[in-house]
Amino acid sequence: MISVRGVIFLIWLYGNMLVIGLLFLPFLLLPISVARFPVDLWMKSVFWGLRVITGITIKIEGQEHIPKGGVLIASKHQSMFDVLIPWRFFSFPALILKQELSWMPIFGWYAMKLRNVAINRGGGANALRKMLRQSAELAKSGRQILIFPEGTRVIPGSKSPYKPGVAALYKEMSVPCVPIALNSGLCWPAKGVGFNRGVITVKILPPINPGLDRKTFMKELEARIETATQSLV
Repeated sequence: MISVRGVIFLIWLYGNMLVIGLLFLPFLLLPISVARFPVDLWMKSVFWGLRVITGITIKIEGQEHIPKGGVLIASKHQSMFDVLIPWRFFSFPALILKQELSWMPIFGWYAMKLRNVAINRGGGANALRKMLRQSAELAKSGRQILIFPEGTRVIPGSKSPYKPGVAALYKEMSVPCVPIALNSGLCWPAKGVGFNRGVITVKILPPINPGLDRKTFMKELEARIETATQSLV
């Protein structure tokens, strides 16, 4: 039944994206404060389906650690869940995503309207400077920038080398960095439909204040995320 529930949920997830995205398409012509409504609605439908269809519930710890205003969110990445969950506790997150995703029908349209940051991974230094500039501008306006320091999804209990992009953002944005640990991969797989009933725990850790040098920041960030994640898996 696990695979059946998984198939039904993914149909629900992408089906609602299609229906809501097309139904509210004219909202893309309106101000961003209005255009985010269909995205909020889709997010609610996803989390409802996650609970009702797959039997997965969510536990969020540490919301008292979230600073006001613009922040850099550095999260562990085990499944698609990690891309969506910040919408539950941050006011208006922006995701750093591959440029190819911005070209996708519906998803890409809304992603760009809501000013997520698309990066050309083959663009070299120019692409990096553009990402840093856009992220800093969004942070100044009060947005929260989400990045996955490992740059890819990893299975629970493992880790991938932390990429230097997160340190560059930390320096350029000059805002607190909020590390996030989680165990989403135990319930929502990185690939496939093998969803498992259970509780996904998201742990928001105390922020790392701006001003640290690159080496110290990277060491502190990795230590906090990995230590907390291991305690959850």
